[in-house]
Amino acid sequence: MNTRIQFSDLHLSREIAKAIEDMGFEEPSPIQALAIPLIQAGRDVTAQAQTGTGKTAAFGIPIIEKIDPSRRTVQAIVLCPTRELAIQIAEEFSNLLAHLPRITVLPIYGGQPIERQLRALQSGVHIVIGTPGRVMDHLRRRTLRLDDVTTVVLDEGDQMLDMGFIDDIELILKKVPQNRQTLLFSATMPQPILEISRKFQNKPEFVRVEYAELTVPQTEQSYIEVKEREKLDVLCRLIDMVDPHLTIIFCNTKRRAEDLSGKVRARGYRADELHGDMKQSQRDRVMGGFRKGVIDILIATDVAARGIDVEDVDIVINYDVPQDVEYYVHRIGRTGRAGKSGKAVTFVAPKDFTKLREIMHYAKVQITRMPVPSPSDVAQSRTRGVLERVRETIQAGGLEQFVRIIEEETEGDHSTIDIAAALLKMQMDVGIEPLAEKPGELDFGDTGAESGMVRFFLGVGRQHKVAPKDIVGAIAGETGIPGKAIGAIRILDSYSFVEIPKEHAAEVYTIMKERTIRNQPTGIEPASGKRA
Repeated sequence: MNTRIQFSDLHLSREIAKAIEDMGFEEPSPIQALAIPLIQAGRDVTAQAQTGTGKTAAFGIPIIEKIDPSRRTVQAIVLCPTRELAIQIAEEFSNLLAHLPRITVLPIYGGQPIERQLRALQSGVHIVIGTPGRVMDHLRRRTLRLDDVTTVVLDEGDQMLDMGFIDDIELILKKVPQNRQTLLFSATMPQPILEISRKFQNKPEFVRVEYAELTVPQTEQSYIEVKEREKLDVLCRLIDMVDPHLTIIFCNTKRRAEDLSGKVRARGYRADELHGDMKQSQRDRVMGGFRKGVIDILIATDVAARGIDVEDVDIVINYDVPQDVEYYVHRIGRTGRAGKSGKAVTFVAPKDFTKLREIMHYAKVQITRMPVPSPSDVAQSRTRGVLERVRETIQAGGLEQFVRIIEEETEGDHSTIDIAAALLKMQMDVGIEPLAEKPGELDFGDTGAESGMVRFFLGVGRQHKVAPKDIVGAIAGETGIPGKAIGAIRILDSYSFVEIPKEHAAEVYTIMKERTIRNQPTGIEPASGKRA
């Protein structure tokens, strides 16, 4: 099957197509292109796919398309091994449901007050995403009914086996009607997984993405561990330190590429973006500028990169860890061409390490850690660059008139060494941006919160179809703080308030300023001391 089909080829509803467009994805990932048409056709599917390949949307899109919102019953259940994965899957479903507010999704997992889950289940939920233990708990309490379930997903099947959930899974599946569609996703396919497939699936289709071999030995590959909010500063330092002739920076979505391109240009770099939605004339203009060196930095998405054929790219920077191993291979192949060595650096946020390990495993490559470039690293690199240009200028000759000027100056109080040092200092005093203010240094003052908490205003409310779970899911998903740590939430028509523990407040504020809730900018600001 041709994996380069477009989302438009999948005959998606207008609402889902709009949500995918809002999320900025240009085309289905390989696993999505293989699995979605089979799931849409009603087939049981067993898919070998890793975290970070876009597999959640591979089963999420066709599941959502099948839901009847008028029936307030559970029609699909996704079983996964950990609370972190349950939250992550629920967040992705929420993004896909941005234009389908009548369809509800509920993550249920241990460590969260069960009362909150009971209230949601009583009011009616269409899609449940849960860990086997907590799902069993609800089945025993008879607070969860699976009589109307038409689709079951077993996600991270091998991990659920390793964690001893097989008995719970079997009991849960017995509570689901036999004429269901059963989808099994697993990173590996050991015999016990194949046995589950044989036992619980009906003539399943097996799909697997074959990963390309890594064939770029000339490329030096490394990664930098960097928090999301510090990526832009680290990127600028890295470019200043390496001082490349041509750079390609990869982002996972077109929206991300456009946003980063604007920020990089604002810092004085000659950059432009390239993504799949641009007209051919626009793409030709950008590529022409890049080839001629009018543009030093090209910020691209994976789809757009297929048309890039430039020999002298010194460094490829993965601003986002790619969604698929194959994309990584294609990206770093853009440097180190024609027998030259090249560099590939990947920015890895704490949540991305699983993806990085999978890339190393499947691409059979070692990616070494490099330290975050410091201001002194940048200064040393610039100094070396200036001194190298000085040596080249001396060798080129033609310095006589300048020598006379310096000789006249040295008749005063300054030696030639002093003058050379001053000139170097003047050249170097172009200012090196410090990293963003450390979160702990922010002081929010009195925000009218409970003791030990900071209260924030959010520019989203009921009119944006925002519920407490959207706020909790967005903050927990983006910052990594536990959902249960989030305090009181008050939702009004056009805005909301949320309380965050003081120790997490600065981090939440910094990160959420750049994020959305239900595809709306958060508009987050510290609340005034007066409680609304």
